[in-house]
This record gives sequence, structure tokens and C-alpha cells, in this order.
Amino acid sequence: MTRRDEKARKALATRPSDKDYEVGYAKPPVESQFKKGKSGNPKGRPRGSRNKAPALNEERLKAIIMEEAYRTIKINEGSKQIAIPMAKAVLRSLAHNAVKGNTRAQRLFSEMLASTEAANKRLHDEWLETAINYKIEWQNELERRRKLGTSAPDPVPHPDDIIVDVREGTVHINGPMTAEEKADYDWWRDRKAEWEDELPRLHADLETETDPRMRQFIQDEITHGENLLDKLRIVFPGRRQSR
Repeated sequence: MTRRDEKARKALATRPSDKDYEVGYAKPPVESQFKKGKSGNPKGRPRGSRNKAPALNEERLKAIIMEEAYRTIKINEGSKQIAIPMAKAVLRSLAHNAVKGNTRAQRLFSEMLASTEAANKRLHDEWLETAINYKIEWQNELERRRKLGTSAPDPVPHPDDIIVDVREGTVHINGPMTAEEKADYDWWRDRKAEWEDELPRLHADLETETDPRMRQFIQDEITHGENLLDKLRIVFPGRRQSR
């Protein structure tokens, strides 16, 4: 081994001190250098982990589509900007293209319109049929109870409250739809009956009362009762007995 080789061997074996180590490009400080066998990001993604798969009941794409469809965007309308859902903006653009003569847009818009109207018609027919069947079945059941002399809670809604207009194809329910609504409904109907009984007595008391202060009190009660009855008679036409 020559003297030159000996000097090179000693130079390679000697580790430079921190004082002699020059920090620069691609030469970070010794204390911040990665240690062998130790991760530079200990809180990072665990080794071997993968993206978490959605649960079997999750439909992420549908949720994304719905969020995007109803995301509000601004569009120009005349000289001003308006904010509308993305879905409405797309349909408006489609309709405009159809009006301009785009045959593909015309066909697509016509198909969408026909499909929507058919779905609405189907829902309407199902609702009308359900209401008619409900009314007939419960009328028959209540008649059966009457003939047998049996009593049981009335259905909610009551068949008498279901008004079906076959010619117009409409159904109106003039009464409570749930047990909670029925409790409120019955309470106000009872108040209506009480005021209808009370007003004649108040008028009779007013005719015989001579004290001015008492007369004013009675008159205020009459005014309050008449105003309340005007509103209740709209909701409860006639004087039907409680069911």
C-alpha cells in the first residue's frame, strides 16, 4: 500500500465533526436527518393500510349527485343575476336549446316531460283510489258496529271527513289526520259548542244587568265569543256531535 492509499483510507474512516459539516443544498443539519430504520412521518398512514371501503348500506355516488344537483349557482337572467339549483339551471338550458331548434334537446325534453306527467298521474290515481277504498271500507265498518251495537274508537281520519270529488278527481280531508291532530280538533270543537250555548245566556244577562261595569264586561265577553265562533264555524261547519 502506497502512502497515497494510506491517506485516502484514513480520510474515509474519519467522520467529520458537526463543526466541520457544511449545511447546504441536499445537506440538512445532522440533528434533522432521518435515522436509519425510523419513519420520517410516524403519525402518517399505517403500513399496509388501504382506503376504507364504504359500508354496504352507503351509496356515496348518489349522495354526491344529489348534493351537486341542488347546489345553488348564479345565472344571468336579463340584466340581473339569480340563484337557482344546478338541476333547474340544466333543465332551463335544455329547454332553451329545444326552443332554438336543437332536435336532440327537443326529444330529450319531451321524453322527460312525458315521463314526469305520467308519474304524477300514476300517483294521483293511486291516491284517489286509496281514499275511495278507505272511505267505503270504514263506512261499512261503522255501519256494522252500529247494527251490532258495538263501540270502538273511530278511525283517524274519519270517513265523513274525506270528501271525494270523482268528477274533478280530487280528495279533501276536512278533519284531523293523526291522533295528535284529533285531540286538538276535539278540544276546539268542544269550545265551539260551549260558546254556542254560552252566548244566548250572555245576551240575556246583558238585558237585565244594570251595573255599567258589569255590562261592559258582559259585552266584551260577547264580542270575544262571537269573533271566536266566526273562525271556528269555518273549521267546524254545522253542529255535529262529537264522535
